[in-house]
Parts: sequence; C-alpha cells; structure tokens
Amino acid sequence: MEKIFKLKEHGTTVKTEIVAGVTTFLAMAYILIVNPMILSGAKMDTGAVFSATAISAGIATLVMAFVANLPFALAPGMGLNAFLAVTVCGIMGYSWQFAITAVFIEGIIFIALTLCNVREAIVNSIPRNLKSAISVGIGFFIAFIGLQNAGIIVDGATLVELGDVTSGPALLALIGLVITSILLAYNVKGALLWGIVITTIIGIPMKITTFHGGSWLPPSLEPTFWKFSFAEVAAHPVDFIIVCFTFLFVDMFDTVGTLIGCATKADMIQKDGSIPHCKEALFADAVGTTVGAILGTSTVTTFVESSTGVVEGGRTGLTALTTGILFFLSLFLSPLLLSVPSAATTPALVLVGFFMMGSIKNMEFEDPSEGIPAFLTILMMLCAYSISDGIMFGVIAYVLIKAAKKEFEDISIATVILTILFLLKFIVDGIQM
Repeated sequence: MEKIFKLKEHGTTVKTEIVAGVTTFLAMAYILIVNPMILSGAKMDTGAVFSATAISAGIATLVMAFVANLPFALAPGMGLNAFLAVTVCGIMGYSWQFAITAVFIEGIIFIALTLCNVREAIVNSIPRNLKSAISVGIGFFIAFIGLQNAGIIVDGATLVELGDVTSGPALLALIGLVITSILLAYNVKGALLWGIVITTIIGIPMKITTFHGGSWLPPSLEPTFWKFSFAEVAAHPVDFIIVCFTFLFVDMFDTVGTLIGCATKADMIQKDGSIPHCKEALFADAVGTTVGAILGTSTVTTFVESSTGVVEGGRTGLTALTTGILFFLSLFLSPLLLSVPSAATTPALVLVGFFMMGSIKNMEFEDPSEGIPAFLTILMMLCAYSISDGIMFGVIAYVLIKAAKKEFEDISIATVILTILFLLKFIVDGIQM
C-alpha cells in the first residue's frame, strides 16, 4: 500500500483511507437508486442501468485510484442523467440509444482532449481566487442537495421553502445532523461515517429505514449493453451535435469544479494554482464516460460527495480504491445498501458544506475585480443549481472586469478562450430554447 499510494508522504494511514473511502461510498450510494429511476423515464431497463451504474462507477474510480492516486470517486452524474431522459428523450423525442451514442462520442472526445492536455490547461487557467470560490460554492451546493434529499427544503411559492421538519425523513435528518455534529465536536474519528450508520439505525423504529429486499444477484446488462444508434445520428446530425456539445460542456466544467473544490479542501492546490495529477484525474473521468456509455448509462463524472471522504482524512488513491471496490460489491449487496435512506446521508452532506466554507478565508474581497467574480461564482452555483453555471458566470465576470480596469496581465489566453466558449454556450442554449 505504501509503495503504490505513498501514504506516509501524504500524511495518512491505511485505516484513515479506508474509512474515508467507505464514507464517500455511503454519501454517493444514492446514485445507485436515483440513476436507474431517472433513466427509466427514457424507457431504459432499470435493472440494467443499476448494473451499468455500479460497474462504470467502479471502473472509473479504480482508474482514479491507480492512475491519478487521488481520493476522488466517480459515477454517473446528476443533472446530466436528467438532461438525457427529460430533454433528449422527452422534449426532443429521440431514443435513449441516440442519447447514449452522444455520451459515447463525448467520452471519446474527452479522452482526446485529456491526452492533448486541453482539459488540464482549462483547470490551471482558472484564477486562484475563483478556485477558492468554487470550493465554497460547492460547499453550499452539496449542503443544499442534502437538505433537499431529506425534505428539509422543498419546492414552494418562493421557489424554495422549509418543509415539514416535525416528522419523517426531515426529522430523522435533523436528528442525525445533531448527532454527527456532536461526534465532530468531540473529534471522533470517522464521525461522518458513524453519523450515517447511527442515523440509519435510528430510522428503523421511525419506519424510514426499511430493508429493500429483492435479488442479491446483479441484474443483466444485456438490455443496454452496446446499444448505439448511429443510423439515428446520421439522420439528425445537427441535433446530435447540439446534444453532444451540451453533454461535453456541462460534464467538463462540473468535473473541473469538483476537482478544484475537493483538491482545495484537501489542501492539494500547488503554489502555481495547479492540481497534482490533474491530467490523470481527468483521464479517469473520460474513461468512465466512455465505458459507461458502452454499458448503458449517462455521463460519468467526479462526484462532489468525494469531499466527504476528504473531510475524513482521505488523501490518496487508497480512498478511491475502497470506494471503487464497494461499488463492485454493491452489485451483490444492493438490497442492503439501498436500505440506507437519503435522510441518513444528509448530515454528512450538510457538514461537508460547513467544512468547505473554510476556503473563504483564502479569498480576496478587498479588490472588487477579484471579489465580485468570486461572489457570482458562489451565488450562481447555488441559485442556478449548477456547478458549471457558477464557473461560467465567475470566469466571464472576471475577464470583463479585469479588461475594463485594463489589468490585462491578470487575464491568461486560456481564460479568454474559456470566456468565448461560455458565451457560445449561452448562444447554443438560446437556440435550443
């Protein structure tokens, strides 16, 4: 383990890494339930998507472990699966085979861009102040997701409002939040993981934690494996390009944002603003997306829930290895793992948001040309419910304000190119609407 993952160099231990990996898995295991449910709306086989989700997540996370030696996990991303099911297959009326073909092509393009160092250059081009803002914004974002999952925050007349917190999952999540906070206050090792376990147990008499049941054998991949529709693509090339570009764009900047946020929290950002083994991490994402499409699932991306493992002390690929192995085991333990209610993972997500807020002390607010773009990054990430949209607004604001002040030395060529791409994205979105 020491030879492969260099644990002493990173100031960690086998026990710490394994606990971090288990914590990360439990925090993102909901994707095993949610992804098949969402993609079933595109008439995809639920069982096959479950297996595709677990296997693609396991493969991509193992690549992250052994190639990048980073403590981050991957799985089919939220948002992109909804775009596939609702927009491509619902509003646009295409088959899920058409959409999966777009995901496959996106993955191939990602591999090429990664090998050519294009994606790494994009990560390194984002100004340091915005890197800190991305970490803070993701903290708010992941906490908001947790509150939504438990029904503490719900849709309402004011877009969002407080749900019924006197019973059900919301009450269980709040109980778990108190327990986990106390464990953290007492510096209990693995507090987030213990919080998830204890909250799950408390949910049993509340009839919120229920045994999922069902077969312990992995569902067949046959209904979704290698089901590409190149004939349909050839018949609708323009729409295919738009769909593929959307997958490509959102995935790229969701991944960029997550890597920056988690690396910042793990104190991995180097003096020049770069992330160690960034190219290898992006390669894991590209491989995961390509393999996922072959198996039959939506775009695979680095999960923001990886920060739960980072908070537990995960610093190397051993954390990712642990998470990846658990994804493979989930194929045979689905009735047990799917019994963990989302309310039990809410405390971990909310408290990770608290920890990621720490990056705000590194942000420059005295200079409006630095502070305003950072503020917009955080604000739009939360309000637009999108990591990539937050990055878009932040980078565009940074370039425009710096250019207006004639501080051109602060604007890199890569950042200008990013701004142009972001503006083109707004145009493409306008065409689609």
